[in-house]
Amino acid sequence: MKDFQPLVPATVTLPEITVKAVLLSVILAAVLAAANAYLGLFAGMTVSASIPAAVASMAILRLFRESNILENNIVQTAASSGEALAAGVIFTIPALLLVGYWSDFNYWQTVLIAAVGGLLGVLFTIPLRRALIVTARLRFPEGVATAEVLKVGAAERSEAGSHESTRSFQSLLSAALLGGLAKFGESGLRVWTESLEGATHVGRTVFYAGLNLSPALLAVGFIIGLQTAAVVFLGGVIGWVILMPAYGLVHGLSPDRTGLAVAMSIWSGQIRYVGIGAMLTGGLWTLTKLREPVWKSLLTLLASYRPSGTPGMTAGLLRTEQDASFLWIVVPFGLSLLPMAWIYSTVVDNFLLGLLMTVVMALAAFLFSSVAAYMAGMIGSSSNPVSGVTIATIMIAALLLVFFMGAGHPAGPAAALVIGAVVCCAAAMGGDNLQDLKTGQLVGATPWKQQVMQVVGVVTGALVLVPVLSLLQAKYGIGEPTSSHPHPLSAPQATLMASLTRSVFGAGLPWPLVGLGAVIGILIILADRRQELRGSAVRLPVLAVALGIYLPLKLSATIFLGGVIATLANRRMSGGQESSQGGLLFAAGLITGEALMGIMLAIPIALAALWPNISADPFTIFAVPPFGGWPGLAMVAAVGFALYLIAVGRDRTAPTSSTKAASQDKSSSQAPR
Repeated sequence: MKDFQPLVPATVTLPEITVKAVLLSVILAAVLAAANAYLGLFAGMTVSASIPAAVASMAILRLFRESNILENNIVQTAASSGEALAAGVIFTIPALLLVGYWSDFNYWQTVLIAAVGGLLGVLFTIPLRRALIVTARLRFPEGVATAEVLKVGAAERSEAGSHESTRSFQSLLSAALLGGLAKFGESGLRVWTESLEGATHVGRTVFYAGLNLSPALLAVGFIIGLQTAAVVFLGGVIGWVILMPAYGLVHGLSPDRTGLAVAMSIWSGQIRYVGIGAMLTGGLWTLTKLREPVWKSLLTLLASYRPSGTPGMTAGLLRTEQDASFLWIVVPFGLSLLPMAWIYSTVVDNFLLGLLMTVVMALAAFLFSSVAAYMAGMIGSSSNPVSGVTIATIMIAALLLVFFMGAGHPAGPAAALVIGAVVCCAAAMGGDNLQDLKTGQLVGATPWKQQVMQVVGVVTGALVLVPVLSLLQAKYGIGEPTSSHPHPLSAPQATLMASLTRSVFGAGLPWPLVGLGAVIGILIILADRRQELRGSAVRLPVLAVALGIYLPLKLSATIFLGGVIATLANRRMSGGQESSQGGLLFAAGLITGEALMGIMLAIPIALAALWPNISADPFTIFAVPPFGGWPGLAMVAAVGFALYLIAVGRDRTAPTSSTKAASQDKSSSQAPR
């Protein structure tokens, strides 16, 4: 294989970590971390922020006389780190509220858990860069896609090119405003309801249909593509169209309740646990599939050390091969364990047990961040098994704690969750970090500078996420419905983790329903294996189907429609073979705008808690939306049509075919984690 040549040669030194790049990195990391936190709690999945961050960075840095591609790369590196950390946090931290350990989010403990988990993800992937990118030369499709976008931006130094970059940023911004206005109309002014849904009695059973009226969910479906969206929707069909009526036929229904009330009761009391069983099966299957990648990753890592010794910032290495030195890995690693040992000891009120928990956490974080990095290099971030490895970590930790503490210990669920939270953050960071370092290799960045900015993104995300979670809890509620929050953010992964730990420590689960979900999961795995052996492009990832069973059908239905829009646009453009960068950016803007507006609408509630004379809902026009969901349906239809037109129209003006193909790689990888 011929020697690789980056865009910026190793002999050329350009400014990378500049003041303007750091400031822009912090702002974008905070914004995208907050947006992904909202989206993950709402829809149960997150999307990558690398390309939107790269486009925003290119447009803003053009305002300065001096800017370059390596500065742009630094910004997207930090911004995507903040976004990835959000996924790790929202999958686990809210579970500490659901098990009753916290009544609200503990700021400093949450910051420490998130920061340590993210930092371990960065530190453990530093030696993996040489092993997986340089030695093994894995694909890293999302990293390649982002590099293509950055290269196009660097080539567009002409007036026409500058105009194209500015127009991309304007598309991103206008979509954010549109998504924000839609959220303001629904949740702020309350002109329409959040969904159109209904259920009716048919004989002894009930049938349900619903559609969430969220542009963000439409955008999620567009980004992840029809195949993944259809798989999630298939899970919804299994749960709501097949299992729910079947339950009614077997057990009968209460005649004195409305169809919708009965349907929601069956879902919350029965169907969700089937989804839990399917997720457990998916998590165990993920671990069995990861045995070979883990072994290969460790062998490659060891082989990369033998000929050249410890990688580091030594004088003998080219600029483009200089990782953070071994000292800068070991010292922060050791220091990061101290606050975790303190937190664990506080949770279980036992110093020795806290040390044992710290060791378990460190080993699991190293293992699973390595797994995530390897899988991202092989077939992209869509295979980053964050949910699966977190389920496995929490179950193993819970069983160990039961052995040492007993099944009835009240702190047991919280202790297992805190271990899982750190590991989840590290695993979420593992794949993202290596994708960014692959981008850096292609454009000619200095690795150790990217690794520094990954830490900046982690710290920014850790500091921002706690107030965001607190605001969302106050405005919408998280997890379980209550009288004050009857329609909370579902937080499916966090609710799952809470249920698992409570079951291990004695609260119990309806095991027949969980067992049914496990059987369904096994059948899905067998069907997926058959598709794999046939060489079919249509696959059935079990965790995506399980997520669909677990989610409300109205969410997966809207996501499915977004996937349909993406497919129709692709066929119009090029026979379904390419994806539009313009459509991807517009979809990312819709998500960001709706998420940020959702967070801003929660601010008055926080102020009302401090100053009672301030209204908690100052924008509300109607106590009850007078038109139901019909205005929202018209709005979603208009947004979907606009997304289609932009996806088709922008492709015709895309700078190069390689950019469009790269955009396809990037967008097609955003499957549920």
